[in-house]
Amino acid sequence: MDNYHIISSDALDIVTIYNIFKDNKKLKLSETSIQKIENCKTYLNSKLANNKKPMYGINTGFGSLYNVKISDKDLTKLQENLVMSHACGTGDRVPESVVKVMLLLKIQSLSYGHSGVQLKTVERLIDFFNHDIFPFVYTQGSLGASGDLAPLAHLALPLLGKGSVVHNGENYEASELLEKFNWQPIKLEAKEGLALLNGTQFMSAYGVYLLLMSHKTSYLADIISAISLDAFDGRLDPFHDLVHDARPHPGQRKVAKRFNELLEGSELIAREKEHVQDPYSFRCIPQVHGATKDTLDFVEKVILTEINSVTDNPNIFSEEDLIISGGNFHGQPLALALDYLKIAMAEIGNISERRIFQLVSGLRGLPAFLVDNPGLNSGFMIPQYTAASIVSANKQLASPASVDSIVSSNGQEDHVSMGANAATQAYTLIRNVERVIAIELMNASQALEFRRPMKTSPLLESFLEHYRKVVPFIKEDKVLHDDIEASIQFLKDVDIEVEELFLNNYGVEKH
Repeated sequence: MDNYHIISSDALDIVTIYNIFKDNKKLKLSETSIQKIENCKTYLNSKLANNKKPMYGINTGFGSLYNVKISDKDLTKLQENLVMSHACGTGDRVPESVVKVMLLLKIQSLSYGHSGVQLKTVERLIDFFNHDIFPFVYTQGSLGASGDLAPLAHLALPLLGKGSVVHNGENYEASELLEKFNWQPIKLEAKEGLALLNGTQFMSAYGVYLLLMSHKTSYLADIISAISLDAFDGRLDPFHDLVHDARPHPGQRKVAKRFNELLEGSELIAREKEHVQDPYSFRCIPQVHGATKDTLDFVEKVILTEINSVTDNPNIFSEEDLIISGGNFHGQPLALALDYLKIAMAEIGNISERRIFQLVSGLRGLPAFLVDNPGLNSGFMIPQYTAASIVSANKQLASPASVDSIVSSNGQEDHVSMGANAATQAYTLIRNVERVIAIELMNASQALEFRRPMKTSPLLESFLEHYRKVVPFIKEDKVLHDDIEASIQFLKDVDIEVEELFLNNYGVEKH
């Protein structure tokens, strides 16, 4: 069982999810989870047999059609119609890595035994996960209110033998794929369609993925800005422990401590300085980068609560003999957290672009635009334009989605979270930040060469040695697009232990 993750009531955390994917682990239900699923289903069947009162979404219509009673013979048709009619997604395909997280989180939520699904339905979702079968899911269509209805409908369609999937890089009609594995389509029973479609697994899957992206990008931004500080002949005084003990925000202290470690042994940082202060984009790195790290900790708490919750509706409590229609599918906690994440990560890009600007400005003995013979050569003039364009795009993306709402379902769903839009905006925004810090690395490494023979720290010199194998020093004008793309790919390929990324601010594992 070493290569299995057992689905149980044990809480998922980000490190566990990362390791499931890194080690390509398969999923298996615990005996307790199997019992919970079966007990809930048995209870629901008994309720339907002995109670003819309307139960929302179980023997009634949906949304504003909640008062329409459905006959027993049509309950399966009701659930299948729900899945098909709600599969209205459009736009770009959701990345397969995010779809796989969606599968994991939907399985986890259904395993708690409050959703009334068949065991075989959950097991088929596990089959999809274990065989890397990814339904086509689309980025547009969710209001983030009754859960992620449209994206989750597309996730569920292949259970019925409908829709499309990708497997081993090839696209299949779901019916073809089921035939390939000799699987029969699932015949949905009462409430199952609603259990599959209600929930926040689109938003929360993006949230998990975005946290992994953000922690790595934030960590790399620390390394790259340390190179920039040395290349700019900056001062280490603003990173002194006493400064941050006097204003002890955890993230701020963490960044300052990291910079002292990153720059230990640097000849450049240790030499006497002619200037008394550095611009804010260098001097205030602990305060700016640190505030983002504190935001990531907050967002992580929200995401962890969400992925270990039941978020469909109605909720079935068999031991209490209650079926309660509530609002756990509403994405407001995620929408607010994801908007906060957007703002925090946009700031990493904003301050990075300012350092890029300072490095190319011909200050502190560096040549204008970081190239010999400026004038004949434009050097690094235009990468700063590119970074400026990206950070301005991010300012637009960082506008909060959660302050918007729109009425749907004939007024029944009259306040929505727009958390799904926040999630997809955050994905684009963080990819943009990756590009900006890659441009900063290109500039900082170029600037550092003009400080030779003096060296930065052994740790940063080692990092740059690997980078220089991909992007060499630029002596005269060339097509810089290629070097920008190579820099972006270099950072994507940097492997950082996930435990290093997910340490709390006092150096102790959170989880």
